[in-house]
This record gives sequence, structure tokens and C-alpha cells, in this order.
Amino acid sequence: MTKKLEHALAGWREEKRSAYLYRAVSLAETGTPRQALFDELAKAAEEQSGIWAGVIRSEGGLVPPRFHPDFRARLVAGLTRYFRPRTLRPVLAAMKVRGMSLYASPMPHRMPVNVEEIGRRHQGSGAGNTLRAAVFGVNDGLVSNAALMLGVAGATADNGVVLLTGVAGLLAGALSMAAGEYISVRSQREMFEYQIGLEREELEQYPEEEAAELALIYAAKGIPRDEAENLSRRLFQDPERALDTLAREELGLNPDELGSPAKAAIASFLAFAAGAIIPLLPFALPLSAQPLTVSIALTGVALFCVGAVLSLFTGRGAVHGGLRMLVIGAAAGAATYFIGNALGVAMG
Repeated sequence: MTKKLEHALAGWREEKRSAYLYRAVSLAETGTPRQALFDELAKAAEEQSGIWAGVIRSEGGLVPPRFHPDFRARLVAGLTRYFRPRTLRPVLAAMKVRGMSLYASPMPHRMPVNVEEIGRRHQGSGAGNTLRAAVFGVNDGLVSNAALMLGVAGATADNGVVLLTGVAGLLAGALSMAAGEYISVRSQREMFEYQIGLEREELEQYPEEEAAELALIYAAKGIPRDEAENLSRRLFQDPERALDTLAREELGLNPDELGSPAKAAIASFLAFAAGAIIPLLPFALPLSAQPLTVSIALTGVALFCVGAVLSLFTGRGAVHGGLRMLVIGAAAGAATYFIGNALGVAMG
């Protein structure tokens, strides 16, 4: 079997599987405006499988008489009917089911009216998510290391032991967070690159069908059918912009939210360490004869500040957010201190 024939058979199976899943989503959306979209997408996938069938025949191969969905496709189709497409959106997107962006945000959303506005509503969201992740990283480091050090301080009065515990907690926590973030971003990027590679290939193989699918999605979001088709045709005059838009609107992926795994790991390490070092400073530097007291005070101020900053993302008042974070952190620290104290007494 030649590589071209093998590739064509894989493409035929991919489109047949997409059509099978579109029909499953359509069945789950029975009676809703989205049902027609997924019915049309199923038909489009069947037509695209026909294109691959032509390539198979031209290479001297045999087109399978019937398509048999594999276990994974059957499982996802069953879960989609049971849990509904919105819940299964990440799974369906990973299996190359288009139109998942319909479930990414509330429907009353202003649609683009020209090519220049395509993707503009996504811009800036990555920066906001990065800032929020950084604040949460600082909070994790602050609370976990402060609680760890307070637990040890409750068990022993040796400041050297508390300092060693704090350093170990900082390094262990920061390295763990960095490793987890690297794997997470790397996996996400690999999925994105795979999906984009498939989309780029289909854009080259049958651009007219891809443009028609994009027009269907825009029509389902509220743009009149004629305007949606015109917008899609104009967009496809620029292949790179078309590919970017297909990734957003068909696959539900946002390239702006995917960064470098190494940078993400470093940022996660630094954010955690920045929080974890705060309760550690009084023990590492000669700031006071009572480093534990100063550490508790610094941690309390930092907790309030973190809570106030997080209120920017929740819409609540800064004082309310700061006090809530302070109470939560104080409860965690008090619990570990008294547990450590009890263990220290029990162990002599």
C-alpha cells in the first residue's frame, strides 16, 4: 500500500467518524436551532469522505463498503446523548467535531461583520488568564508553605528546623507546580498542533467545503445566511487567517491561550516561590527576635493583598475578598499549628 493510499484511507475514516459524531450531537440537540447545523455538518463530512473515496479509487484501492465506528467513537457518541454536547465539548473538540465554539460562551454575543473583526473578541483573553494564574500561584505558595511552617513550629521551637522545612516546602512545591504546568501546556499544545495540522490539510484538500462549514457556523450564531457565506468567502482569500478562524470557530481552540511549556513552567515556579518565600523571610533574615510572630503578620498582610487582587476577577469588593482570603488562610494555618503542636507533645 502506497503512502498516498494509506493517507487517503485514513482521511476517509476520519470524515466518516466525524459524520457519525455529528449525527450523535444532532440527535442530542433535537428540537433546538443547533440541530440543523450539525445535520449540515454531517452531510458536509459525508461529502468530504466522498472526495477521499475518489482518491482511494484513483490509487487503485478499494473503498470499504461500510464504516464501522471504533469503540472510542461509540463511547463518545453515547456519552454525548447522555450528558449533552455542552458538557462533552472538550472531548468532542479533541475528536475533531466542529462547531463546539457554540457552547464556549452565551449565545447573545455580537458576531463579526467583516473580515477584520474575525478573532478580535479573543484578543487579550490570554493575558487576563495568565495574570489570574499568576495570582493563584502566589496564593498557593503562600498558604501551603505558611501552613507547613506553622505545623512544624507547633511541634518544635527550633527555628532552624522551621527554616529548613520552609526551604524544602518552597522548593518541593515550586518544582511540583512547574512540572505539572509543563506537562499540562505541552499536552494542550500537542493536541492543538495535531488539530491544526488536520485542519490545514483539509483546507488545502477542499477549501470550498471548509468555507461552507464555516458559513454554517456563523449562520447558526445569528448572521443571515447570505452574509455568512459572503464573510466566509472573503475570509478564505487569506489562507492563514482562514486557518486561524477555523481553529477558533470550528475546533473551539484559541491559539492566543497557548504558550510555551517551558515559559509556563518557569512562570509557575516563580509565582509559587514568590508566595512561599514570604513566611520564610523572618526565619532567613534577622528581622526580629520573634521570627514566628513576624512571619504570621507578614503572611496575614500578604493573604489580604492576594484576596484583594483576586477580587478583580470575581467582581466583589476588595475588602471583602481580602478578608475572606485572610480568614481562610488563618484557619488553615491555625489547624496545622495545633495539629503539629499535638503531635509534638505526643511524640515527646
